[in-house]
Amino acid sequence: MQPNRLKQLTDTWALLSYYQRFEGLVALVLTFLVGLIIVIALFRLTMGVMTDLVFNALNPLDHAVFQTVFGEIMTLLIALEFNHTLQYMVARKQSVVQTSVVLLIALLALSRKFILLDLKAVSPAQLLALAGATLALGLTYWLIRSSHGAGDA
Repeated sequence: MQPNRLKQLTDTWALLSYYQRFEGLVALVLTFLVGLIIVIALFRLTMGVMTDLVFNALNPLDHAVFQTVFGEIMTLLIALEFNHTLQYMVARKQSVVQTSVVLLIALLALSRKFILLDLKAVSPAQLLALAGATLALGLTYWLIRSSHGAGDA
C-alpha cells in the first residue's frame, strides 16, 4: 500500500462506524488470505510446470495437459480478480462488493469450466445448462453495465 493511501485510511478510520470498521478489517484479512493462497498456487503451478518441462513429462501439445495447466491459470486469474475486489473494500472506495464484479467473476469461473470440459463425457443437457447459465450471467452483466454506465466495474 502506498504511504498516502495508508494515511488516508488512518485519517478516515475515526469517521467510520463500528460496522464499517469491522467490514474493513474482514476485507483486509480476506485480502491477505486470498493473496497468500494466490502466491502459494502460483508457486506450485510454476514449480510443477517448470519441473515437468525440464524432465519432459509435460507435453504442452497434449490436450489434457493444456486443459489442466490453463485451468490452473484461470483459477489464479479468478482469485486475482476476487482479491482486487476486496481491495476496493479495504480502501473504502466501495462499501460492498458490486454485483457487476460478482457477475464478472462468475463468468470467469464458467469460462474456466468450459475450458476444462471434456466434451466426450458431458451430456447435451449439461452443456445446454452451462450455456444457459453463461447467457443469463452475460445478459445480466450487460443490463447492469448498460443501466449504470461503462465506468462502474
